[in-house]
Amino acid sequence: MAWSWRYEGANGESVDGPSESFGSQADAESWVGQTWRELAASGVTSVALVEDDRVEYRMSLLPPAG
Repeated sequence: MAWSWRYEGANGESVDGPSESFGSQADAESWVGQTWRELAASGVTSVALVEDDRVEYRMSLLPPAG
């Protein structure tokens, strides 16, 4: 099983990002936890965690509306 991230912009369009692959969900989540600020600064507004071709979940990188 290979885990990776898909990157999305403000309108839900696919945007370029690092093409990292991880051996476990925990490794992928740890990596995005360390790099989300850089991703957000480059225009990524949300990410989707993908196992092979199946989307596990999506997550926003935007601060919560307050």
